[in-house]
Amino acid sequence: MSAPVAVPPAEPEPESDVRKDHINKIVLSDEVQRAIEQVLQSSDPLDHPDFDPTDYVNQLFPNEQSLSNIDDVITKMEVDIGLIDDNIRSVVRGQVNTGENGRIALREAQQSITQLFGLITDIKSRAEQTEDMVKEITRDIKQLDSAKNNLTYAITTLNHLHMLVGGVENLKRLAERRQYGEVLNPLQAIIEVNQHFQQYSEIPQIQTLSSQVQQIQTELATQITEDFRHFFAPSAGGGQGRMTITQLKDACQVVSVLDKPVKRNILKWYINLQLQEYIQLFHENQDIAWLDKIDKRYAWVKRHLLDFEEKFGAIFPQDWEISERITVQFCAITREELTKIMARRRTEMDVKLLLFAIQKTANFEQLLDKRFQGSTLTEMKTSAGGGEGSEDQKQPTFIDLIGQCFKAYLDIYTDSIDRSLAELIGQFVQQTPQQLLPKDGASVFPNCAELFVFYKKCMVQCTQLSNEKPMYDLTLIFKRYLREYSSKVLEARIPKLQSSSSGGSSTASSISNSMSLLTKDFQNLSTAAGQVIHNFLKEGEAPRFSIDDIRKICFVLATAEYCLETVQQLEDKLKEKIDKSYANRVDLSEEKDVFHRIISNCIGLLVQDLDTGCEQSLNLMTKISWHNISNVGDQSGFVNQIVTNLKQSVPVIRDNLATSRKYYTQFCHKFVNSFIPKYINTLYRLRPTTSTVGSSSMTTSASSSSIAEGAGTGTNSANASANPGGNILGCEQLLLDTHSLKTVLMDLPSIGSQVQRKPPASYTKVVVKGMAKAEMIIKVVMQPIYPATLYIEQYLKLLPESHVTEFHKILEMKSVRKIEQQQLVELYKRACPQQQQQGTGAGQHDGGGGGGDAAPLSQSQQAAASAAAAISGAGSSIIALGDSLMDKGRIKKIESLIKNRLPN
Repeated sequence: MSAPVAVPPAEPEPESDVRKDHINKIVLSDEVQRAIEQVLQSSDPLDHPDFDPTDYVNQLFPNEQSLSNIDDVITKMEVDIGLIDDNIRSVVRGQVNTGENGRIALREAQQSITQLFGLITDIKSRAEQTEDMVKEITRDIKQLDSAKNNLTYAITTLNHLHMLVGGVENLKRLAERRQYGEVLNPLQAIIEVNQHFQQYSEIPQIQTLSSQVQQIQTELATQITEDFRHFFAPSAGGGQGRMTITQLKDACQVVSVLDKPVKRNILKWYINLQLQEYIQLFHENQDIAWLDKIDKRYAWVKRHLLDFEEKFGAIFPQDWEISERITVQFCAITREELTKIMARRRTEMDVKLLLFAIQKTANFEQLLDKRFQGSTLTEMKTSAGGGEGSEDQKQPTFIDLIGQCFKAYLDIYTDSIDRSLAELIGQFVQQTPQQLLPKDGASVFPNCAELFVFYKKCMVQCTQLSNEKPMYDLTLIFKRYLREYSSKVLEARIPKLQSSSSGGSSTASSISNSMSLLTKDFQNLSTAAGQVIHNFLKEGEAPRFSIDDIRKICFVLATAEYCLETVQQLEDKLKEKIDKSYANRVDLSEEKDVFHRIISNCIGLLVQDLDTGCEQSLNLMTKISWHNISNVGDQSGFVNQIVTNLKQSVPVIRDNLATSRKYYTQFCHKFVNSFIPKYINTLYRLRPTTSTVGSSSMTTSASSSSIAEGAGTGTNSANASANPGGNILGCEQLLLDTHSLKTVLMDLPSIGSQVQRKPPASYTKVVVKGMAKAEMIIKVVMQPIYPATLYIEQYLKLLPESHVTEFHKILEMKSVRKIEQQQLVELYKRACPQQQQQGTGAGQHDGGGGGGDAAPLSQSQQAAASAAAAISGAGSSIIALGDSLMDKGRIKKIESLIKNRLPN
């Protein structure tokens, strides 16, 4: 509870009372205050530690009207003060006897402590007395226990000594009689007892007995060894005193008790004895030792093991693993002998013999791995100096115990694979078209599957032989013949365009070869440049692929795609199978790039062939007198020709690329990216409008300002209102034809198909953007050029991304005279200085001859488009020159000159 708050009395108190209240004021810490609040929870603001009298009074009397009940508040507070005083008095009275009660409790506590201390002292003294009594009682017991232990140890030692003395004599007698079955148990006991007496070796008698035990062991080892020699090699000892099988079995048990070198020496001698016949029979000078009879080696050891186990298997303990030891030694000898004989007769080895030997050896090793546990292999590694590393912790196996000797000669195998693949590729090259073409509706050459099936067999076989360097060598062979297949089979089967049989066949062939070389690296450039060059130079129809040729190209493309996917799987499998040290060196990226290049080349040829068919229609388009068209009807004949060409070629390509949809879509992309710029360049060469009278009057203007102002005054104004743009029916017909072409191109991926599919969004975007540019060009040509400011304003709205070079071309399409063109260009440059800078740059690059199509292109097409524009502009200039001179002979001379300068 917080300290009571003093209420100001009605009258001031004396100064002494104030000081007294100040001195008796209780100030509690925050921690004590929080503890009081937890015990005495109260919501009264008077109990709050941060009580503020002023705030409290303001809460009670917030305004003057509230002072009316001040008497009630004072009365209530007086009652509260009275209650608090009563509580204080009760507490004070209750604490009067507290001091006396505390003193009484303290005295009682002191008395209890004194009694407790006395009890502890008494217990301690009793414990000391008890301990003395226990020591007195157990003193005699300890002496008796120590005497007992000493006596027991002495009796045991005497018994051991008796056993040792009696056993030595008994062992000598039993050993002389070769009673090995009775020797075993005493020998084990004597050896253990002798180990017990090693701590008393300084005693002469004990030392003598220990020497006798060692001598007995040595004599037994020598005697048993001789017994084995006499039994298994009677010629060595004359055959006298030969042991029985039972005695030899007991002797083996005795040997197991003797030192380990005794057992090891007997085993070594016996195993060598068992394999003497094998060493002599299969000596390297014997014909039977060569690889073609390697299976006879394994047949011999199988028969020998069966014979041994039948006759002598019961002699040796099972834990000696005699059969396994003989087999391991056989494998070691065979490996060494094969290594020597193969090194000497390497020239006689071929892959068939090598694989025969490896297969027979692998089968034999697998048989041994199933028959034996391989415990002796671990002993062999340990005795050879092998550590206890991680490799030694693996399960021992017979695999490659003999076969590792063949690994140094696996280059014979890889060389054979090399020759086999060379023969296989040669067979593929010599296949007739009937053998090469896909069957059963497939679109991939059958020999492609044959090649990869052969690869798979070789990889599986090599994995069984070795997954280290031989497999890496095999990978390099695979890489080389993948390139051979791509060049000699796929690329060689791509049809070549045949020149026409007309008089200019050699020239056309030369041009075709030159363009084909240009196509390899500059496909986009050849798209624009090739159309102009063919327009001037060809003397007859350009050669095209037949339907069968198109199918062959599609087959090559689909086969290259199959190879590309399979090569990736082959690379992943090789990395999985090959040893980790070679995995990072397996890389078939170059071979995948080769197949990528073949696919791109095939798509380029298909696009080029389709372009060639469209070029004839575009040439027909340039021969139409567009400015003389009197009415607008159906689509023009050149559009019909283009549609017919597309319906003849595209369905064939689509059907034969049914399994390569992504590359068919890529073909459609490339075609429209090639055709649309050609179509726009052809538009630039047309003259679809006639010159107006107003235009003729404009030639009298002396400045560009007169052009801008001439539209509103004099004769020009009257002529403009009479015929503002000349004959624009040709433009209207072109606009109709352009829209028809746009519709055809939009449906190109599904043209001629019963199943209509929506073209990809990216393809639709290219068509819409390119053909919209063509439509805008025609609409600009339809506009009258006066007033000039209005024309330029309209031009910039329709072709906002145009430049000066394109402006020149459109003025040429409108048949505007050169002087008027210069004046309009000046106005154009002032209207768009930024476009003027771009146009100037293009003009410098083009050598002043005009640029190409200025339609917005992707970054990858900008360089090719600018080069194509230069060639197209040059063509336009030549045509304009021909129209002005009207000299057909001069044009022929120019064509001949250009032909002579082309590479033959």
